[in-house]
Amino acid sequence: MNKLALAVLLIGGLLGLPAMAAVNINTATQSELEAVKGLGPAKAKAIIAYREAHGNFKNLDELDNVKGFGGASIEKLKGELSVGAEKIRK
Repeated sequence: MNKLALAVLLIGGLLGLPAMAAVNINTATQSELEAVKGLGPAKAKAIIAYREAHGNFKNLDELDNVKGFGGASIEKLKGELSVGAEKIRK
């Protein structure tokens, strides 16, 4: 395979990959939260209920106060959620 054909295949493959952005838990809807792997309807609803009762999350550590979340579940969601500019990092 010549270099030009290989380059075209690589670029085409990279452009075809979807860009994954972290979901902002301060603005996300129920369905947007449910689309995150590891969040089902109950956890999505709990995030929204906490947000409505306490205001916007200041940081992702506050998820520890939400029913159904603990250190292990928060760890699994790293890179998937944000509170705006901040993003959970491993």
